[in-house]
Amino acid sequence: MRSPRNTFIAFLLTAALAGVLSSCGTAEKVQAGAPASGASPEVSVGIVKASRQSLQQQLTLSSELVPFQEIDIYAKEAGYVKQLNVDYGSRVKAGQVLATLEIPELQLQLQQDDAAVKRAQDQITHARHELKRVEAQHRALHLQYTRLDGVARSKPGLVAQQEIDDAQGKDLAAEAQTDASKSNLEAAESQLAEAQAKRLRDQILFDYSRITAPFAGVITQRYANLGTLMQAGTSSSTQAMPLVRLSEDSLFRLVIPVPESYVRFVHVGDPVNVVVSSLNRTFPGKIARFSVDVREDTRTMRTEVDVPNQNGALMPGLYAEATLILDRRNGVLAVPLQAVNREGDRASIYLVAPSHKIEVRPVKLGIQTPSEAEVLSGLHEGEDVVVSDRSGLKPGQEVKSQQVEIDAAKTQGS
Repeated sequence: MRSPRNTFIAFLLTAALAGVLSSCGTAEKVQAGAPASGASPEVSVGIVKASRQSLQQQLTLSSELVPFQEIDIYAKEAGYVKQLNVDYGSRVKAGQVLATLEIPELQLQLQQDDAAVKRAQDQITHARHELKRVEAQHRALHLQYTRLDGVARSKPGLVAQQEIDDAQGKDLAAEAQTDASKSNLEAAESQLAEAQAKRLRDQILFDYSRITAPFAGVITQRYANLGTLMQAGTSSSTQAMPLVRLSEDSLFRLVIPVPESYVRFVHVGDPVNVVVSSLNRTFPGKIARFSVDVREDTRTMRTEVDVPNQNGALMPGLYAEATLILDRRNGVLAVPLQAVNREGDRASIYLVAPSHKIEVRPVKLGIQTPSEAEVLSGLHEGEDVVVSDRSGLKPGQEVKSQQVEIDAAKTQGS
């Protein structure tokens, strides 16, 4: 039988041996699962090839479509609306009669003018007859004087001088009467011309009782009804009311404010794409005119785009967006805009070198589009440009590159 002391010593030795064996097993497991010295996780990046493309710089501005022409039509002469031929939405042609006014005063004036013209014509007829009479009388008296004067010259003393003087006096009087008759005829002709001019003037005024359309378009407002008294639009003493409002709807204007920095790109005749979101349609337009000055308060230039109204789809007041092509470059070296890193005025891109290591290259950029940027220097065609997330990349880091589509590159590595 063992003593109690020997039994306690044997227990301590057994516990110590078990602890040593357990520590050795754990160390072997940890050593077996540890990575090899110097190894690092492999990083994958999305790349695209730098290539040559055609780029165009665009500017999109919003504005409201307005008719090319829009006017309120007034009456030239005061009168009552006798006939109204149009209403809201009526489409009219140039020269079409919109309404007819009743103007009794002008009708009476035309009758008086007709009478005055007739009276002047009668006076001319009478003056012509009178001229013919005095001319015939003058010829007879002149012939009588000529004969007596000839006899007195050929046979002196045969004809009394008193008789010759009387014949000469009658001849001169008849000649003066002829001149007076000619003057009377000219005065009568002048009176006729005056009466005819007055009649023509009153007829022109009366023709204004027929209110016509100055251009083709659509009636967008009607202010008068049958029997309405229309005041003359030329009178400043009364507040004249228009008959209708006429809008030209075959052509529209889109007035856009071009910022000062883009003014140099604006040229008459440049094509413009006009997008009307409410119609879900795009209409072709072109720059027709601009103000050639920059407003001091907004630093913009008024620019007008003419938009033909195809099939009458456009309406006044619709909201539209105009896209102007400012600059276009063909065959330039370009990279996706998301591949460009910016630090102030400096730009750079990440490349994957042939050694599969990251390289940071400073570049100089040209024109830019919403998705692409022109590279003027710092890059060569065919180089691998990183378009995926670059926040964890460092120069000289070895990576695995993967060619991606640009749409996929937006989310690659995120």
